[in-house]
Amino acid sequence: MADVVTLPCESYARTVRDAFEQAGGPDALAGFERILLKPNLVNASPFPVTTHPEFTAAAIDAVRAHTDAPITIAEGTGDKDKETGEVFTALGYEELARCKGVDLLDLNHADLTEVSRPGCPVFPTMWLPKAAFTHCIVSLPVLKGHSMASVTGTMKNMMGFAPPSHYQGGGWKKALFHRDMHGSIRDLNRYVTPHFTLMDATVGLRDYHLGGPRCRPEVGMILAGADPLAVDRAAAGLLGIDWREVDHLR
Repeated sequence: MADVVTLPCESYARTVRDAFEQAGGPDALAGFERILLKPNLVNASPFPVTTHPEFTAAAIDAVRAHTDAPITIAEGTGDKDKETGEVFTALGYEELARCKGVDLLDLNHADLTEVSRPGCPVFPTMWLPKAAFTHCIVSLPVLKGHSMASVTGTMKNMMGFAPPSHYQGGGWKKALFHRDMHGSIRDLNRYVTPHFTLMDATVGLRDYHLGGPRCRPEVGMILAGADPLAVDRAAAGLLGIDWREVDHLR
């Protein structure tokens, strides 16, 4: 996993900055006029189910040290009962955006574009937010196991881009992905995948992405890298999972 930097977390402010710089984050930003930070806000549960706002604040500072490009925090929650704006407010992201002078974008209701990739067996055509193709995407997932995907990391974090108007298919706003979770993640990342990842692996949810037991001892790490597959394979190892046994990582 030479492409992944893994650092013990001294503090979000210091370690996020160091991981970003050591893993080539400034190079990933080069040439982009707009930056999109994509936390994992699957529902309104606090960290470690969702990305801590202080972690996102540290990511904003790390990015701003290397570019004056405007920054947007973007998410499309999967919560069946709440809208993204409600989740932003509940988890402190509305206040964070005010304090840091960044925008918030609800990906569930953003302007869409239709894109096609005939080589994708699950989604040969997708409707996705235009912002996915105009911004540098910096993914900010948390380390978690998943009941259907085994690991939910930076590649699965891209499900926030899928609009419920096209991918609900059930109770959860992205439920259509559940019909073939691994194939759906693979195809989605052929359309939109992060240019860089900062993963909060300070705690780790061992088995389940919406709660359950934490890793004991806590993992205590920050991961960073420009290769999302390598980051997720490294994350699987921190959970004691062999990535070769995870279909979308194999």
